[in-house]
Amino acid sequence: MMKFIKNFKKDEDGAVTVDWVVLTAAVVGLAVAAYSSIETGATGLTANTATFLDNQDPN
Repeated sequence: MMKFIKNFKKDEDGAVTVDWVVLTAAVVGLAVAAYSSIETGATGLTANTATFLDNQDPN
């Protein structure tokens, strides 16, 4: 039983998994924030372009 407890104490596989989960969650969070920022800017640019083109006289 003592051998099992010592081996369990030395095993770090679970800690590495937790690190990767936290790192992955941070990367996904940053990607969502970047996408939101880019989407807002692209929507504004598209609206401005549409307004500009609507005001052009083809003659």
